[in-house]
Amino acid sequence: MSRLSDLLRQLRSENVLLADEIDREVAALADRRAFGLNFERHVPEAVELPGRRVRKGDKVRVLPPRGQTPTTGSEKLWQVMSIDRISGTAALEALGRDVSRQVTLEELVVVAEFRDPIYPGLSSTGKVERGGDKPFHAVINAENYHALQTLLFTHRGRVDCIYIDPPYNTGAKDWKYNNDYVEGDDLYRHSKWLAFMERRLLLAKELLNPEDSVLIVAIDEKEYLRLGLLLEQTFPESKIQMITTVIKPGGTSRTKEFSRVEEYLYFVFIGESELVRSADSMLSGIAAGESTSRGLAESDLWEGMIRRGIGVVRAQREGQFYPIFIDADRGAIVSAGEPVGRGVDRRTVIAPSGLTPVWPIKDDMTEGFWQLNPGGLAKARVRGTVRVGSFNAKTGQWRIQYMKAKKAKAVEDGLVATLGKDENGVVILDLESSQLSALSTPRTVWNKTSHDASTGGAGLLNRLLPQRKFPFAKSLFAVEDAIRFFVSNKPEAVIVDFFAGSGTTTHAVMRLNRQDGGRRASIVVTNNEVSAAEQITLRAKGLRPGDPEWEAKGICDLITKPRIQAAVTGLTPSGELIKGDYRSPDEFPIADGLLENVEFFTLTYEAPLRVASNREFLKIAPLLWIRAGSTGRRIDDISSGWDVADKYGVLADLDHTEAFLKAVVANHAVAVAYIVTDEDRLFESVAQELPDHVEPVRLYEAYLRNFEIESGRGSL
Repeated sequence: MSRLSDLLRQLRSENVLLADEIDREVAALADRRAFGLNFERHVPEAVELPGRRVRKGDKVRVLPPRGQTPTTGSEKLWQVMSIDRISGTAALEALGRDVSRQVTLEELVVVAEFRDPIYPGLSSTGKVERGGDKPFHAVINAENYHALQTLLFTHRGRVDCIYIDPPYNTGAKDWKYNNDYVEGDDLYRHSKWLAFMERRLLLAKELLNPEDSVLIVAIDEKEYLRLGLLLEQTFPESKIQMITTVIKPGGTSRTKEFSRVEEYLYFVFIGESELVRSADSMLSGIAAGESTSRGLAESDLWEGMIRRGIGVVRAQREGQFYPIFIDADRGAIVSAGEPVGRGVDRRTVIAPSGLTPVWPIKDDMTEGFWQLNPGGLAKARVRGTVRVGSFNAKTGQWRIQYMKAKKAKAVEDGLVATLGKDENGVVILDLESSQLSALSTPRTVWNKTSHDASTGGAGLLNRLLPQRKFPFAKSLFAVEDAIRFFVSNKPEAVIVDFFAGSGTTTHAVMRLNRQDGGRRASIVVTNNEVSAAEQITLRAKGLRPGDPEWEAKGICDLITKPRIQAAVTGLTPSGELIKGDYRSPDEFPIADGLLENVEFFTLTYEAPLRVASNREFLKIAPLLWIRAGSTGRRIDDISSGWDVADKYGVLADLDHTEAFLKAVVANHAVAVAYIVTDEDRLFESVAQELPDHVEPVRLYEAYLRNFEIESGRGSL
């Protein structure tokens, strides 16, 4: 390595860019794992930005003449040294090479490498409103890596569920890396796919709520093994399960091979995430005679309060290792002691007279910890959702049982009927009168007729968008079921999909809202890529990316946006009522539409100096609105110096601070206040005057810093 360092120093004196590039490659190789999943993380990734105005300093590619397909030479990167707007030309210098040339601006397309900082905005391209005061769903036309960076400004640590259906890497031109289709004979096919996925998963990890959220990834047999290893390395602290789901009962046409009927779903449980059980096992005929309509049993609601599992030891949660004092004769919890602290022998704790101590001792006689801390136990006692159970002969103690938060809430909300409380303050359940069916733990093999991609995917899409084709559409009901297990108890959940495809995830979330009156919001991202076959036709007509006729054939404009609009309105793009009905659990005419709000956006790339000087507020405004919950009026103009909308306010001129603060205080629904200032002292003085429930955010420091930090990730 020392010899390499010497050579790099010599090279740097002659060619700094090349030396830096080699230095990054060497660093990446040095950082390779000794064990585990290894791949070429340092392979660079870049995206073309057709339609973006060329600026001095930009990285660009020179486009081939109209009607021609890009060649290997056209992939070279150039830097714009100067621009003559009058003649419409630009002077270019090759990156890493001592070569220059002059070309017309019309021949150039701007390129963003993933290690370059970006300063994004959003431009609204339309909306559909039928949901009253519900939050808006957002559909973003963008390269998904940059969109994820953008969402870190609006939703870092606030997303409840991410569902993605990434490219399966079949080798059949189903995805692009560095603007080129990855084909089956590419020796680096798997390495490129892993690098592509890891960059996005690392960003997705920061979006997810670390306390309680889930990542769901659909995949087939081409990459499921590598994906499993990648998920384990990216989320080492999380529990991961893979389920098999039948998506094509008729099977694929394969000669001399088994006919595949299934795909796979990985579920990554973040923090305390757990699935919400339902009456459906997801596996048809799981047991002869099983009825999903039987009443609830006690065991469906009560469970042991000692945390189970291998590796669960007292030292992990010292604050949850404490005695619970019971009256054994009455079978009643009387009080709880304080956590005893690290290293203290539990036998030194003396129980109050007449009471018996119960400790979180596992069946193997090792010390564990309770699921609830003392404060949580106190709340459960008030609700009546914790009790003394049966005697455990293995440990010589009485069992303590409780209801997990979601089950306790079902009791509190009346979904599980009660007959009051017993003499010990424990709820008496009226299971026969409960509105809930018996709960079943879903199996790891799903075999649901509604999950058939032919009918619930392509067939349904054809009803919504007649004559428009989209390959491999997921069954709406399959996506809906996967998400439901984790958000059915979160009526205001935020769900993200950054491989949105035809928009199935937004459609599924809107249907979930209809089923239980929820106000969940989805944010989905798709590019506007034109299929490989369609590109040939368009290039033959002399068209290229960025032309309106080309963009009209892209997935976002041709499929995603009109599909979601059709789902909301109940009308096809030609204005006809959509035929047919949705399937269970809520069968109703598709033509009824859905009472939801959706806005469509295109990601823009702004100049940081213009943003910092408040000259691009219209492009930044949607980001501020989305961060504040994407509901109510959006502030698109601050020429008056300040404004306060339904959920947030913007103070652009501190001379209006007094009026701004009065308006914020008067509107109790305001949750975020954006303050435009370069001075720490002024920001702090305004922030201190805000109500405690209002989050102060400094513009444009918070915005610019977010994207400057994130730019370093692209070199991974």
